[in-house]
Order: sequence, then C-alpha cells, then structure tokens
Amino acid sequence: MEPTTENKIILIVRQTRLDDLIVRFNTLGQAQFYVEHLGADFSDYQREDDIYKAAVRQGQATLSQLGRVQVLKRNFLPNFVFGDNDIVVVLGQDGLVANTLKYLDRQLVVGVNPDPDRWDGVLLPFEIDDLDTIVPEVFRHQRDYKEITLAKAQLNNGQVLYGVNDLFIGQKTHVSSRYLLEIGNKKEQQSSSGVIVSTGLGSTGWLKSILAGAAGVAGFNGQKSNEMAMSANLPWNSDSLYYTVREPFASKVSSTSLVFGKISNNNTMKIVSQMPEHGVIFSDGIEADFLEFNAGCCAVISTAERKRVLVV
Repeated sequence: MEPTTENKIILIVRQTRLDDLIVRFNTLGQAQFYVEHLGADFSDYQREDDIYKAAVRQGQATLSQLGRVQVLKRNFLPNFVFGDNDIVVVLGQDGLVANTLKYLDRQLVVGVNPDPDRWDGVLLPFEIDDLDTIVPEVFRHQRDYKEITLAKAQLNNGQVLYGVNDLFIGQKTHVSSRYLLEIGNKKEQQSSSGVIVSTGLGSTGWLKSILAGAAGVAGFNGQKSNEMAMSANLPWNSDSLYYTVREPFASKVSSTSLVFGKISNNNTMKIVSQMPEHGVIFSDGIEADFLEFNAGCCAVISTAERKRVLVV
C-alpha cells in the first residue's frame, strides 16, 4: 500500500538481550546452553525477543502506510543526520528514548512501549496499536507535547556532550577523581568518586538513589532522614539542574563544602580536571560515548540551548 503522505518517519529500534547473547556466543543454541547451564530461565529471553520483534514488524508495517519510513538501529544514532521535519518514533525502553533525544534538535518524538507487561514506560506513553492514530495527529499538529531540558558539558577544546537524564564527570575506573570545582563565586579542590549532574527528567533516577543512600546514612547517625531525603524532583522542562558529589573526601588538599546544589545558566558549574589519565564525561549511562577529561581540561556545565520535545 502506498503511504498517505510524503512525511518522513524514523523508527528507532534496539537489539534485545537475546540478540546480544547470540553476538557473544555465535548461535542461538550456544546462547541457550550458556543461560540454562547457569540455572537461569532462557524462555524469558526468548519471550522478550519474540514480543519486541513482533512489535517492530507491526510498527514498520503501520508507519509505512503513513509516510516514508527509515528504520534506524540504536548504535547508528550518533552519526545519523535527522531532518528538521522528521517524526521520530522510538520503540523500546525508556533508556532508548533518552539516548535518542540527545541527538535531536526540535524533532517530535513518539515513545512506544512494545511490551507494557515488562516495561513501566515513563517516556513511552503509547502502545504499538496507537500508532495509526497518533502519528497522523502529529502530522496535523494536533498532539500536545512536553519539553525536556538537557544538561550540557562543553570543554575548553570545543567538544560538547549532552545528557537527557544525567552527566557523570570523573574517573572511568574506581580510583579517586581529582578536580577543581567552581559554582558561582565559590571554588574548591575535591577528591571524590565523581560528580553527577541530573536534569529534571533524571531527577527521579540516579539522583533519587543518591539521596536515598544519603537519607539512610543520616538516619543511621541519628539525624532526621526525611530532611536528607528532601524532594529533588524537577519538572522535565526545568531551567535548573542538580549536582551531587559522590563520596567526597576531606584532606589537607581537598574539601567537601560544595557537594550538592543547583546549576542554572546564571549559576553554571566549572570543573577543571586534575587527573593525568582516565578522566571522562559520559551521559545517560552510555560509557562508550564519552569525552576525555584529563589534566588541563575545563568543562562548563549548564542547561542545553534548546529543549527537546516528547509527544504525549
């Protein structure tokens, strides 16, 4: 059947856990033997794979009747050039939506949950059967959307990295990260397990777990844990970010007074690396996509210039 419009639709897909196992062990049979040899349930991997690939086939068939469809695998996102008017349909977990958003500008994103019984889908408001209704409404500008603020790390060598949920700044191994941290007119030398910068969207993720740990420690030491577990939830389009320093260490040359607070475009963060090697900045848990952050590098952390948009 011919598409009803010439609009271009980019369908973002990912590999399943079973796909990754087959890459690792070469065949389906060897992957099954490995999983069952360890006493795990291989049928769960197969069931997840079957449901996801059926959703991909259905989604591609539906979208091909609505416009020109291009299927794009997750690993090609960093090098793909999106058109200004492309509609982006993401079929996968929340993490795939987050990973996609940071490579876009103002293209509209439709998040689709391929397996509602398995995934909560905070960023996946639609199911596969909704596509034939939702996408034409997007073309006609009849759908509402939410704006999402990204974090931005810009180095003094010109490199830039965006984070939809969060940025990590520190050592890629478990040794201490050393750097000079500056917020507003305050600065100090620090040694820690790294700095986490969270967006409004990410404030219920990594940041929430950090605050939960801090609240537990405070409660154990007789403090009011509810004060430590202060609400740090931000709207998705907030013009502020939160920063937290993980496990800061006080010594003769390092301090711990700047360990938690807000970043805004009027109150940016600057970090100067003092790590001779293995310093990194990565975003959204994708460690393979990182900026080197070694001695002499200075990173300015702020909100991104433009917000991204998610159809709701």
